[in-house]
Amino acid sequence: MIERQAQPQIMRSKLPGRIGYGVLYAILTIVAVIQVVPLLWLMLFSLKNNEEIFNLAPMAFPERLRWENYEKVWTQGHINNYFFNSVWMTVVSVAITVLLASLVTFALTRMKWKLQSFVLGLFMVGLMIPVHSTLIPLFSFFTKTHLTNHPLSIILSYISFNLPITIMIMLGFYYTLPREVEEAAVMDGCSVNRMFFSITLPMTVSVLSTAVIINMIYNWNEFIFVNTFISSEKYKTLTVGVQNFIGQYTTDWGAIGATLMISILPILLAFLLLSNRIVEGIAAGSVKG
Repeated sequence: MIERQAQPQIMRSKLPGRIGYGVLYAILTIVAVIQVVPLLWLMLFSLKNNEEIFNLAPMAFPERLRWENYEKVWTQGHINNYFFNSVWMTVVSVAITVLLASLVTFALTRMKWKLQSFVLGLFMVGLMIPVHSTLIPLFSFFTKTHLTNHPLSIILSYISFNLPITIMIMLGFYYTLPREVEEAAVMDGCSVNRMFFSITLPMTVSVLSTAVIINMIYNWNEFIFVNTFISSEKYKTLTVGVQNFIGQYTTDWGAIGATLMISILPILLAFLLLSNRIVEGIAAGSVKG
């Protein structure tokens, strides 16, 4: 008799939790739809001509899918060259930034040396420097060093501005790493360099994935530095190359949509591949223990 009375009470106690989860999933579904709709709109936008873009509803399908817009931008618009420039500049910048940030974070969290706090504060000050305030000094510096219209000016700028935020992301994670493994390696005669590359760095794969995707998004979408320091078509990236389809009297909106669609595909692919690692890195680095 007592068990029969307890069962309805248990069911009633679980009911609010189930309703809460149902409301949460409904909200998350709505948010997901809101995030996906712009991508679907851009996909349809890139498959229309100018007449269909201005006369049809935003989410309406065109009379026929104009895949020639993608062929046009890839061949006639030199997007293949811009795409390659974006890829290799982003890869080189991200690789150097993440490696340097890992070395700096290792030195700040695993070693004791003079000016340690000062150096950390110096990097954190870099987070407060506006990008626009550095354009004229950087342009003057690159002009004097003959680096204007050279990809090295873009790579150095990316590394400089991404290094502080990357170090900040890694700091919280490095504080959670157990020191016992490294202490055991030192007892076995392991050098500092080998300990970093063979022990510490492999343990930070999750936070490295977070840093990589954040740096990749910034570098891939960056416009100001490329537009200021690069004038040659040989070194322009996708964000600047899209301007080729904007004319004085006419604008090929379908080609612009195709270019934008091509530009976001690598970011989406990287996020899908690294999404699990990103969540692990953020969760692990958010708690110091």
